[in-house]
Amino acid sequence: MKFDIPDDFNEKVLEFDEILKKFNAIHNLTNYDNLNPIVKDSINGLKYITNTPTIAIDIGSGAGFPAIFLAMILKDCKWHLFEPIYKKSSFLTYAKLNLNLKNVTIHSSKIEDEKSFRADLITSRALMHTKRLLEICQGYYDENTEFLLYKGSSYQSEIEGLSAKVFNHKTRNYILFKGVN
Repeated sequence: MKFDIPDDFNEKVLEFDEILKKFNAIHNLTNYDNLNPIVKDSINGLKYITNTPTIAIDIGSGAGFPAIFLAMILKDCKWHLFEPIYKKSSFLTYAKLNLNLKNVTIHSSKIEDEKSFRADLITSRALMHTKRLLEICQGYYDENTEFLLYKGSSYQSEIEGLSAKVFNHKTRNYILFKGVN
């Protein structure tokens, strides 16, 4: 599916970069100096999804990769970012407010501790084993929900038994599959 990059995307990415650098100097959220490859990696996953989500979830959002950049593009989609580590969820809240991302809600908790709701898209970037992710997301997906997982090289055993498509781009493997009832 093709999604248009908004006119203000690069400007918002630069703003995000400044916010991240300020926070990172104090709280050590991430070790990335150059955000450009992270942004490209994050938005590259969009070309693999087949639906136009209206509700999306990102599990273990950390410093906002890929969810913040996806939310900047999918402005009509309501994004729920789950991050239980307080310094990271505080950063995400600060970034959301400063970037005026009205389509983003930050949950300072684990997804399994919240009341479930159905999402059209669930993303996660190298957080945990895929089968464990499916377990903690019970109640948030159905057979039409797409999962877009950002994985490294050791993903094969994680997707056994799933009808997953794997899209390789350099060192990233984008794993796409639909949920089950």
